[in-house]
Amino acid sequence: MSWVVLVLSGVLEAVWATALGKAEGFTRLVPSIVFGLGLLLSMCGLAFAMRELPTGTAYAVWVGIGAVLTAAYAMVSGDEAVSPVRVALLLGVVGCVVGLKVLQ
Repeated sequence: MSWVVLVLSGVLEAVWATALGKAEGFTRLVPSIVFGLGLLLSMCGLAFAMRELPTGTAYAVWVGIGAVLTAAYAMVSGDEAVSPVRVALLLGVVGCVVGLKVLQ
């Protein structure tokens, strides 16, 4: 159960990170609210998962999922450039996250 919550919390990290960028310094209401709720739920999920998972592993997986999804969304939406090297590096992060799960 902790792994499922951790993965969902990582997804929520991507949500709040993306919303933070769209909030334009908290001058836009809806993205600011999405940021706040996403951050709260993401942190609560991370805290829940860390009751059973080692801190280093849980945090690395959470950050990895959030970072990859945030960057992937930015590339798909056209906010950031797509290149084979960027995609390969993001896949490397995914491989490391999977490795941490396998070793757990």
